[in-house]
Amino acid sequence: MTRDSREHPLRIVAWSIVMVAAAVVIAWALYQVRAVLLLVYTSILLATGFGPIVRGLERQRLLPIGTRRLPRWLAILTVYLAIIGGVVAVGFAVFPPLVSQARDLAKGAPAMIDRGQEYLIHKGLLDHKLTFQEAVQHAPGQVAGVGGDAVSTVAGAVVGVAGGIFGVLTILILTFYMLVESDTLFDGFIRLFPRERRPQVAVVARDISQKVSAWLGGQMVLGAVIGVSATVGLWLIGVPFFFVLGLLAAVGELIPMVGPILSAIPAIAVALTVSPGTALAAAIFFLVQQQVENHVLVPKIMSKQVGVSAVTVIIALLIGGSLLGIVGALLAVPSAAALQVIFGELTENDHV
Repeated sequence: MTRDSREHPLRIVAWSIVMVAAAVVIAWALYQVRAVLLLVYTSILLATGFGPIVRGLERQRLLPIGTRRLPRWLAILTVYLAIIGGVVAVGFAVFPPLVSQARDLAKGAPAMIDRGQEYLIHKGLLDHKLTFQEAVQHAPGQVAGVGGDAVSTVAGAVVGVAGGIFGVLTILILTFYMLVESDTLFDGFIRLFPRERRPQVAVVARDISQKVSAWLGGQMVLGAVIGVSATVGLWLIGVPFFFVLGLLAAVGELIPMVGPILSAIPAIAVALTVSPGTALAAAIFFLVQQQVENHVLVPKIMSKQVGVSAVTVIIALLIGGSLLGIVGALLAVPSAAALQVIFGELTENDHV
């Protein structure tokens, strides 16, 4: 046996070890920056979804008789301003009753809390009325006489809110620049594939963009449906401050999993100040609404808008929520739509 033949297996083993070590290092590095990667992935989805809208605006002329097209940065800014304008318009539409009901809610909160405590005392669930200081001291996880825990809790909440705001701003800015440089980024991405495959990849990318754009529209439709139905339902039940509570339900719908639950708690609490029967009716309403939303609205709207089957939507939400919680559930449907397009293209080629 020659020396080269003996060294050849050793080289394969050494190369395998190096490759495994490199893969471990890369996986570790990706895990360390997973939060950044999630922001980037979210920005990519938003840029992909806004892409068709921006391209449609970009084809417009600056003037009816002009020949210059709308600059891309101005088209993107127009989309951003349209979204902000829509939010502001809705705000102005509901702002007067919203402010009035919010002011009344703030004034009536002490009396509501007092009636709630009386009800708990009457049922034997509370032995005396609690002051604000006693409520803080007896809060879950709070040790009496230890103020540091309260300070650290408040500080942690402030840091969490600040981090969330920073994350949203980062996503918006990154999405803007991705849209501005979309042609350059897409050309670089296409060059990663063989020349004969590039037209096929371009078609897949266009289909994914259309589906993600439809997903964004579906989210807005769901939020509007839940907000309007909650406002009307609470008004019919006789729950005060239904405008405020309906707006909370609309916002909560945009937060998967926990959003609808968190938005239902204030409504039920306010209904309890009217009567236990009203609170029970409000709880049943939100339970029925969420069942309809989970099993009818989300599968039907998302399957119609995005073109993903109802079963795929439900499975994607379960998997996304298990992996990444709220953010995972929010990104589950567009991710499933993209995978469906890619899988469909691959299986179609297998049959050809």
